[in-house]
Amino acid sequence: MKMKPTMSIYSLITILLLCSSLVSTMAAQTVEESLATKMKKKKGSSSSSQPKRRDSVTCYNRRSKCFLKHITCPNECPEIKPKYSNSKACFLDCYSPKCEAVCRMRKPNCNGSGAACYDPRFIGGDGIVFYFHGKSNQHFALVSDTNLQINARFIGHRPAGRTRDFTWIQSLGIVLGTHSFTLEATKAEKWTDEVDHLRLTYDGYPLTLPEGHYSKWGSRSSSGNGMIRVERTSRRNSVLVILRDVAEIFVNVVPITEEDNLVHNYQIPNNDSFAHLEVQFRFIELSPEVEGILGRTYRPDFKNPAKVGVEMPVVGGDEEYRTSSILSPDCKNCVFSIGKSNLSAPKIPMEFGTIDCTKMDGCRK
Repeated sequence: MKMKPTMSIYSLITILLLCSSLVSTMAAQTVEESLATKMKKKKGSSSSSQPKRRDSVTCYNRRSKCFLKHITCPNECPEIKPKYSNSKACFLDCYSPKCEAVCRMRKPNCNGSGAACYDPRFIGGDGIVFYFHGKSNQHFALVSDTNLQINARFIGHRPAGRTRDFTWIQSLGIVLGTHSFTLEATKAEKWTDEVDHLRLTYDGYPLTLPEGHYSKWGSRSSSGNGMIRVERTSRRNSVLVILRDVAEIFVNVVPITEEDNLVHNYQIPNNDSFAHLEVQFRFIELSPEVEGILGRTYRPDFKNPAKVGVEMPVVGGDEEYRTSSILSPDCKNCVFSIGKSNLSAPKIPMEFGTIDCTKMDGCRK
């Protein structure tokens, strides 16, 4: 007896055709997906390789060679105010002979011209490194000009057996015209970066500067913006102080670290981190009569007494530059006069170059 086939030849052919169609469809989808993935990667790669949008900078001072010229920032620092505080920012020096945007950090460079850091180590306007020790809990004039007075209060510690104090700059007092501004590092038993150790005043009143990168404050006058502006350059403990058309001051508050204590044998007590300031000044214009521990180094006729080649060249001046308070311009060599109009006084335009004084024997432009 013959068995009937369970599937006809036509049914088998139909199934084979359906399977072939399904395989073709799946293969086409796979190719299409592969092409789409490649296109997406190519597009992503193309967009990531494109340079970031670059800011432009300009100057609004009519005396500047860059007045109202729009200069594009370099690729290396495309933003005037980068998101991260440790990134270089785009900057246009309105008073430089070169009208070009450059990159720079928004923190003090302790190896650059105008720096005052450590146990105070200064780098003068002439590029020469020198030390000025002063005395603990006393005030000294860093800069005294016809319209500007900048004093510093020193804190210090003298271990048993030493003949002098270790000293650091704890605060700055600035008198500009008839207005005053102070900036100080507050005492901290144990240092923490999570606490802001800056205290500010303007014309004798406490000044509140909210925490946060780029938080800012500016003085006001009857004619609009005032002469002093303060801007944070990190969330806490770092600021830029701008004295309009006069100077810029970069400031950090830092402690004496355990490593510093061991290396230099400071022997600081356990209940004080000796929070102090690292400072770098950038002056726009100064008079030929400018005085002060740092200010005199910007005079065209100044001969620095610091001995080149000496490991720690110390200069004197305690008696000549000691002041009675953080805001008093009463040192023996001070030239500032409160309330005196100095608009007609001759000024020396500062020439700015990149100076990095990493050697103890000084440096030159």
